[in-house]
Amino acid sequence: MYGAIAGDMIGSVYEFNSIKTTEFPLFSRRSHFTDDTVMTVAVAEALMETADLSDLAAVRAAVVKSMQRWGRKYHDAGFGGTFYHWLDKRDPQPYGSFGNGSAMRVSSVGWLADDADQVKELARATADVTHDHPEGVKGAQATAAAIYMARKGKTKDEIRKVIEDEYGYDFSGSLAEIRPHYHFEVSCQKSVPEAIRCFFEGDSYESVVRNAVSLGGDADTQAAIAGAIAEAYYGIPEEIVKEARNRLPEDMRSVADAFTAQKTALT
Repeated sequence: MYGAIAGDMIGSVYEFNSIKTTEFPLFSRRSHFTDDTVMTVAVAEALMETADLSDLAAVRAAVVKSMQRWGRKYHDAGFGGTFYHWLDKRDPQPYGSFGNGSAMRVSSVGWLADDADQVKELARATADVTHDHPEGVKGAQATAAAIYMARKGKTKDEIRKVIEDEYGYDFSGSLAEIRPHYHFEVSCQKSVPEAIRCFFEGDSYESVVRNAVSLGGDADTQAAIAGAIAEAYYGIPEEIVKEARNRLPEDMRSVADAFTAQKTALT
């Protein structure tokens, strides 16, 4: 979970200030959490508080309640317009989105699911309360699947094959080929495969996040997605966790720490 949060903070400085290099300060005075962190915390809390994760109706209800509560509390965190209005509705309904918000908030699923089938079910349940477009669901499922496989010790080649075969993402282009022409993109179909590619081409948590920021796109979200996978595969350096924790308010830090404790018990 801190993998996604730290990635969000590292990328936050460059969300609307694109760079095309991996050489940049990892944290600065301007590094801060955004809506990616708020919703990552919200979904993690919802899943931890749901007694039976096989009860998908209960999962969806908990996710909606938690996302609305956290989103209303941190309403200025940078939410998109349609989601911003969703937060205030008494009876919020999905709105056909295929934005990458479904993927940036899903990291807890990859840790808490018991098997690959449950990964798909839970990822769908956390996504389709808002992002019920097939691409929005697929982006969440592919991200959660990569995290699940990474924490289970699968190789990058094994992870790549499953993501390609089951979700149809194309990883044929290298980051060096993609980077010069890549631009700000918030759709799952044009940002999730690129974020996963950043993981494939990295050799540590830090290098994966640097790859994601260097694309010059939706830097905070892509670094959150890539960072979540990298944490499951490589772990995350304590100094990076410390930097991220220090930038969180106490209520978010409490949830993130509780999730870390539960995650540690699962490994």
